[in-house]
Amino acid sequence: MQTTEAAMIQGYFWLNDKQWAKLEPLLPPYVRGKRRVDDRRVLSGIIQVLQSGCRWSDSPLEYGPRKTIYNRFVRWAIKGRWEHLFMELARAGGPPAEAMLDSTHVKVHRSASGGRRKKRLIPGKIRELSARAVADATQKSI
Repeated sequence: MQTTEAAMIQGYFWLNDKQWAKLEPLLPPYVRGKRRVDDRRVLSGIIQVLQSGCRWSDSPLEYGPRKTIYNRFVRWAIKGRWEHLFMELARAGGPPAEAMLDSTHVKVHRSASGGRRKKRLIPGKIRELSARAVADATQKSI
């Protein structure tokens, strides 16, 4: 089996030693069942997929089994581990050196917010509406 350093290929995202040193203490220490696959490789794979926007099934095999990468992301999202991880990293970083504010806005006509709304069709009422339409369409005697 290849080591993580030997498997690192140019053009893909890999966590460097400094980044990994910050992340490793925040990962869950104990896992029931089978031992986890190399965390550094899997986390690099998750970040690569999120950065590139590709499908999970198209993730490069250098990061390990695709199903493992996807399952780790989903399980940690359900358990709130990603949120905890990002909060700890943000807390450790201190206050930001600069803050950006976007003041983009779009002007619309004053009547753009109002207007007639279309009525939504309710599934149970569809038959009633079509029966009325049929009745209105028939000729009535004078």
